[in-house]
Amino acid sequence: MSAIGRKCSVVNLDPANDRTSYPCAVDVRNLITIEEIMEEDALGPNGAVLYALEELEHNWEWMEGALKGLGGASHTVDESAERRELIGETVDDYILFDCPGQVELFTHHSSLRNIFFRIQKMGYRLVALHLTDSYCLTLPSLYLSTVLLSLRAMLQMDLSHLNVLTKIDKLSSYGPLPMRLGFYTEVQDLEFLMPHLNAESPAINAKFEGLNNAIAELVEDFGLVSFETLAVEDKRSMMTLLQAIDRAGGYAFGGAEGANDTVWQVAMREGFKGMDIGDVQERWIDRKEEFDEKERKEEEARAKGEDAPSLTEDAGDEDDFDEVEEIPRDFDSGVKVVRRS
Repeated sequence: MSAIGRKCSVVNLDPANDRTSYPCAVDVRNLITIEEIMEEDALGPNGAVLYALEELEHNWEWMEGALKGLGGASHTVDESAERRELIGETVDDYILFDCPGQVELFTHHSSLRNIFFRIQKMGYRLVALHLTDSYCLTLPSLYLSTVLLSLRAMLQMDLSHLNVLTKIDKLSSYGPLPMRLGFYTEVQDLEFLMPHLNAESPAINAKFEGLNNAIAELVEDFGLVSFETLAVEDKRSMMTLLQAIDRAGGYAFGGAEGANDTVWQVAMREGFKGMDIGDVQERWIDRKEEFDEKERKEEEARAKGEDAPSLTEDAGDEDDFDEVEEIPRDFDSGVKVVRRS
């Protein structure tokens, strides 16, 4: 976020997360902790998290007051610039809400959904990210369960929603997949997965073949589920996901960040060419070792102050991102910046 000139604040909504790896602008543990609930109400860890979110919902004034000190919310027409400056709000700030991982919160428990609905009423444009380890692709039964869970979460949360397969850079180490990656991310024609599902556990899946087919048809009938991919340490993968988030939240169609944009900001707004699923398949599955070796040599060359070796012609798209860095600072993006008074 800082690289592309966006201010960012993180809100921790996990009462069990007592060792965050990031500075928290707002921390729910200042209101209530899972340890207190488990001790006072004799609840287990999962029940305590649910109770804590209910407590947060019932103490909404605390949450609302904490968020008013952060950027990110849009403002009603009658709010003055002096008031916005007083409470420290900046319209273009990104606020990241780090949520607990209990699946109940996203499938049938209402507190987290109600909290986010109230946040929306403050003027925030929210995008829900459902992160799933890409290991789920290795077993047809696990993948089908993941797809069904993603659909249920989308219907429950009722927000702009992106499903993300994380650790995609580790996928090749799990063994070959029966289908290409695009099959799993597009979530279409699931009937082609059924033979592999039945072969996974023939004795069990033969009994539930009708149920499996019904689940696949249900997911396809809704037509809502698809997946983005993420290799968190790869800057091009991260930027591609951020572009998808911008589109889902409407940020890509909003005002420019400012007149003195960095090249990273220009790249995000001026159509930086992200990675399509074919690029992801090639980079992280088909030719992972080759690309890893080239990136290692490039890193060594940069450390020595030498020109980095170029990628082969076959992988020409891989260095598109680096070319963005060569855009001159006075680059005319063609975007007219309108300053708010």
